[in-house]
Amino acid sequence: MYLRALLLLSVLISSNLGYAALFDDKGARQELAAQKKQVKTLEARITGLEETNNQAIVGLHNQIEELRHELNKLNGQIEVLANEIELSQNRQKDFYIDLDSRLRRIEQPNSSVDTKPNVNPPVTTGGLPSKNVTIEADDDGDSDYQAAFGNFKVGKFKGAISKFKDFIKNYPNSEFIPSAHYWIGNSYYALREFKNAISAQQKLIKAYPDSAKAPDAMLNIASSQLEINYRTAAKKTLNELIAKYPISDAAEKAKLRLAKLK
Repeated sequence: MYLRALLLLSVLISSNLGYAALFDDKGARQELAAQKKQVKTLEARITGLEETNNQAIVGLHNQIEELRHELNKLNGQIEVLANEIELSQNRQKDFYIDLDSRLRRIEQPNSSVDTKPNVNPPVTTGGLPSKNVTIEADDDGDSDYQAAFGNFKVGKFKGAISKFKDFIKNYPNSEFIPSAHYWIGNSYYALREFKNAISAQQKLIKAYPDSAKAPDAMLNIASSQLEINYRTAAKKTLNELIAKYPISDAAEKAKLRLAKLK
């Protein structure tokens, strides 16, 4: 449209130039000067509009590229979060499956670790109590321990932690002390207080390295470390578990978890 206007004006100017040359008319020259002025004004307006349009197009293009970049960034973040959620859900599922299987063994009539024990002393094999061994009775602390464990089984984890801590304080010589530390750690894990879970299980391992609960305590530590994204520490814990307790069930589970982390 602008080019057409310029072309028409050029024709007019050419005609007027010829007219002025032929007739040497003062009025024609003035008209020609006015038309030239209009052409310059129109050219200036067209140039300004073109520059404005070009700037708007460039600005719009830059905005589109910036939005595309932000969208790609958000898509990447969403993918990372989705993978982390899936990994966390799988770890939680593995933990509760392991926990359920332990609880089922505990609730069996012949279970040897957390049910009411008889007076036979423990017999160890390679530093770990055998599966069919029972623990010496502690009539003064057994009911308190069972009360704490009952809280854990029904999901009252805060109550379980409180009762297990009271049990440890009131019966420091009980054979159930390692188990009390272990279930405190598991209660913290269930509450997603992973650093407290690690601390509780570390107390068990440090004070009772030969306890039957020690391998599972290390497995729980690794799970807690993964939950707070301490992957390197979790791998180290799993490798130490395999090295210290190679024949334990927890060691087999540690091998599977290490394979998934590679």
